[in-house]
Amino acid sequence: MTAWAGLGVAGLATAGLVVLVRLASRLAAGRPPLTTLPFQSGHSPDEHALSRYHARWYPMTLLFLAFDVEMLFMYPWALVVAARGTAAIVEMFAFLGVLLAGVVWAWREGVLRWV
Repeated sequence: MTAWAGLGVAGLATAGLVVLVRLASRLAAGRPPLTTLPFQSGHSPDEHALSRYHARWYPMTLLFLAFDVEMLFMYPWALVVAARGTAAIVEMFAFLGVLLAGVVWAWREGVLRWV
């Protein structure tokens, strides 16, 4: 069996399992799915799910994403830092310097104030 045939068999098995689970869910429920979803322990939502947030939350979100992406880079870096040596350490400090510049900018702009 070639690698492509094995991949095809795995894809078909996955699709079959998805169909089987969906069918079992439909049979176990015994009723049609909900047209409106419950919110926070069954309470009805007060406003639309796509309502707008205040603009002050967008910079905070970008700051969070910057640090989230930092962790994406730091985990693989930790695995290769011993093999790469000093160059890897210099690259990581340069990356952290760029992030620190972003934090200083966010602090100066008032993004870290909650009110």
